[in-house]
Amino acid sequence: MTATLCLLAAGAVMVFSASSATTLLEGHGDGTSYLVKYLVFGTLGFVGLTVLSRASLPRILAFTPGLLIFCFVCLLAVRTPLGVSGGGAQSWLGVGPLTFQPSELTKLALILYAVRMLAVKPGPPQHPRELMPLAVVAGPLLLLIASQPDLGTAIVVSFTVAAVLVAAGVPVRWLLVVVAVAGFLALLYALSADYRRARLTSFLDPWDTAGTTGFQSVQGQIALGSGGFFGLGLGQSVQKIYYLPEAHTDFILAIIGEELGIAGIAGILFLFGVIGYAGLRVAKMARDPGAKLLAAGITAMVLGQACLNIFTVLGLAPITGVTLPFVSYGITSLWTVLASMGLLLNIASGGTTGLRARQAPRRRPRMDDRDEGRDRRRRDSGARGAGAGGRRRAAG
Repeated sequence: MTATLCLLAAGAVMVFSASSATTLLEGHGDGTSYLVKYLVFGTLGFVGLTVLSRASLPRILAFTPGLLIFCFVCLLAVRTPLGVSGGGAQSWLGVGPLTFQPSELTKLALILYAVRMLAVKPGPPQHPRELMPLAVVAGPLLLLIASQPDLGTAIVVSFTVAAVLVAAGVPVRWLLVVVAVAGFLALLYALSADYRRARLTSFLDPWDTAGTTGFQSVQGQIALGSGGFFGLGLGQSVQKIYYLPEAHTDFILAIIGEELGIAGIAGILFLFGVIGYAGLRVAKMARDPGAKLLAAGITAMVLGQACLNIFTVLGLAPITGVTLPFVSYGITSLWTVLASMGLLLNIASGGTTGLRARQAPRRRPRMDDRDEGRDRRRRDSGARGAGAGGRRRAAG
């Protein structure tokens, strides 16, 4: 809870700092519009966190099928005229000034479904076909997310589901095969269009395309390099004024680095480290298998998304459009991570999912097993008879 509140406070400060100059110059009020939205929606999300931290986990899990259907319908609706485009992707549903990103909610829905499916199995899965129900549900959802295109969220979802499978005892070699096939297909997909191919090329050498596809990555690196160890000072960023696109969302870490330096970035990393440590500790101490898997999945989702965003800003991964949890401006992303943290706090306070592993079916004894048991009973009865006879002779 402490780490979450600190990240929310840092998010409010940095969203205001990263967005105030451009909104003021564009004549959109006094520069506080994004800050006000962040505070309003963050407060609503924190109310949801409080409710979920005290709710009944079995009752929450009961809504999983309906939540999956809702996410599937919304992901389909994104491809209709109701969908809203931005940043080269059509990933939002828009109603007036409000937008909703279904792919963010899909991450949590798939965690809940994976937990429900795996927690009731008697022991780790013994054959890949036991995971087919999860593949049938997750596969179409991932394809819909990737086709928006939103490969960043698809990667986070895949990583989260894989983490839940590892926590459930699935052999890592199965996952490595899936990762190899998925990576090959993703590479083919990235090379199939000019703009995706250009984005991959700009990742390998952004300075070669600094005026086109590598512009955002280069500006982010300039922001990080300008900050030094302690930064230029809060509010003193230059890159946020029309140089760095999406400064208050995807690349907010670059503004943190420019204004607060390496020290500020280290503070953000420390807070995510606290969440990671606490989340895994909660998973270890959870009272039932379902709670263990849910805690592990939520921790993996938050850390996986944070790592992908950090790698993108540092130039270690292609630009994916994934936000930094809690800190970046993004209504649906903020609500999703706060709801997830509410569930994690629920488990930390002793909440249980009510899911119990089914007993493994008893193996029917084979013919040789029955013969061996019969011979053992004969030997035992013979030994008992011999012992009784010996005692009678000794008494006579």
